[in-house]
Amino acid sequence: MAEPGTAGPIGRARRRPARADVLAIGAYVLLGVFVCLNYWVDVQHRVSSHLPTDHSWFEWLFSHGAYSLRHLENPLFSARQNAPDGVNMMANTSLLGMTLPLAPVTLLFGPQVTYALYLGGALAATAGTSYWMLSRHLVRSRAAAFVGGAFLGFAPGIVHHANGQPNFVSNFLLPVIVARVLRLGRPGRWRRDGVALGLLVAYQIFINEEMLLLTALGCLAVVLAYAVQRPRAARERAGGFLASLGVGGGLALLLTGYPIWYQFNGPQSYRGLQGGVFHNWGEDLVAFVTFARDTVAGDEAVERTIGLTEQNTWFGWPLVLVVLAALVLLWRRSPAARIVGVLVVVFSVAAIGPKVRFDGVETGIDGPWAYVPDDLPLVEMMMPTRLTLVVAAAVGVLLALAWDAVAGYGRAHRVPAPRAAADDAIGTAGAASAAPARRRWVRPVGYAALTLAVLPLVPRPLPAQHVDPPPHFITAGGWRPYVPDGRTLVPVPVPSNVHGLSTLRWSALTGHEFPVPGGYFIGPNANGEGVFGAPLRPTSTLIYSAMDSGTVPALTEENRRQAAADLRYWRASVVVLGAHPREAVLRELMTGLLGPGRRVDDVWLWDVRPLVG
Repeated sequence: MAEPGTAGPIGRARRRPARADVLAIGAYVLLGVFVCLNYWVDVQHRVSSHLPTDHSWFEWLFSHGAYSLRHLENPLFSARQNAPDGVNMMANTSLLGMTLPLAPVTLLFGPQVTYALYLGGALAATAGTSYWMLSRHLVRSRAAAFVGGAFLGFAPGIVHHANGQPNFVSNFLLPVIVARVLRLGRPGRWRRDGVALGLLVAYQIFINEEMLLLTALGCLAVVLAYAVQRPRAARERAGGFLASLGVGGGLALLLTGYPIWYQFNGPQSYRGLQGGVFHNWGEDLVAFVTFARDTVAGDEAVERTIGLTEQNTWFGWPLVLVVLAALVLLWRRSPAARIVGVLVVVFSVAAIGPKVRFDGVETGIDGPWAYVPDDLPLVEMMMPTRLTLVVAAAVGVLLALAWDAVAGYGRAHRVPAPRAAADDAIGTAGAASAAPARRRWVRPVGYAALTLAVLPLVPRPLPAQHVDPPPHFITAGGWRPYVPDGRTLVPVPVPSNVHGLSTLRWSALTGHEFPVPGGYFIGPNANGEGVFGAPLRPTSTLIYSAMDSGTVPALTEENRRQAAADLRYWRASVVVLGAHPREAVLRELMTGLLGPGRRVDDVWLWDVRPLVG
């Protein structure tokens, strides 16, 4: 870790943005727009084809940020979903760090525009900050930084999560956090560095805590690898490093202490997920050499063999071969490559899960997570496969190091390698010694290998599907005379994690003007464990059963009594059925439970205020 002002990777003197920087950022922005192209074709009526419910949830979240700001309500909780209990937003993926600042955009243009704009912007911003970190702190070649930044921002696993999960592409602070961690302990700057790190960590908590945890684990591995390689230097900097870390941790805790307390102890909080459902999501060994679905070389058919899982690695065999070759060639002369190698090995093994899986088949061989308790704090809700997102980050850095090393061939006689970098544990690959004439083939062969490994992973536009708009009765405010303050509008079907995608959007696209029961979230069950969605009520179960079967069961007086009790519990004022593929069945069911409905505008409506009191 070179000192400030030197040419070392984590202490290089500041440089003004160059033309190459502008071109790099512009290319990332264009790529971000391209990835979201299918949304922009009809932004008001398109959602992710792969995760439409997650897409609708994040549209709802952008509306939540706008609603909280407009009404000056506590953003850590929402009573507009899962009425009457509400939703603990800190205990869910709420993206408050972005939904609140973007509230003016949502209020002006709606959550659909905010979603598409933010998704492409987050991808590009992550690539941009990665480029900044690499070009300022690790490599000489701007082209090398561009390739590494592009991979870090648009890696197959990241683009896969862009299908409805923008929180996992919101990684633009993470390269800055890593750079700050590696600068901790500089003489005379331990307070300032600690404060900067604390502010960054505090903000990242309101974007994605899981990615922050993965980054912390990665940084821990880097620091330990550094200490092993440079024990003397590590001991010299340990005092300042720990002091800075203490300042940063203390500041982050001060700023986020109450929201974190609220997450684990506030209303509708929970402890762990019922059954530890995430722990079985390990990475298939064949996935590493498979091309991801949303890349130019990808094919959806492969999911029928490996399985429809999160494609967090899916690097393709050319990139795996190049990564192995780069690690072998750079191992001796690049401390950074050795650290990257440690990250790749450690996190690839850790991501295997409780059982080793090969080409979609679970073997009888225990994986590392077979020995991890389901209720272990902090990791109790982690999926093992997501540890490979650290591997993806390490691969992006390695690509930059390898490109920089190739660019260095024949250049050393013109630009001497910095002395500081030679002693830096996370040093660049370094300019190669003057290449003999007989080795001039190294550069074209190296560039070709790296290019051919990366090109198949260029992302395609994310697949999108049409979704019908809410009924005019909803968007035009026809519901207002029927829903006084303190009462709810019950859409049919009641929103859940499986059903009711369209009805959840009623709430999102009207700015949360009326509360709804059910919803798409994680909340506590009777034992305080986290479960997906609201606890099922008899009436919601009956609705889902009729939808799935396409028939209305024989109704009894007990069914009608339960329907009245559920409506009272939900504090219902009106039940609304809009256009739906199962509209005829649902209308027959609700008529059997509540009596004849009446047609108002483009919906069927049951005013249940006389029934529930």
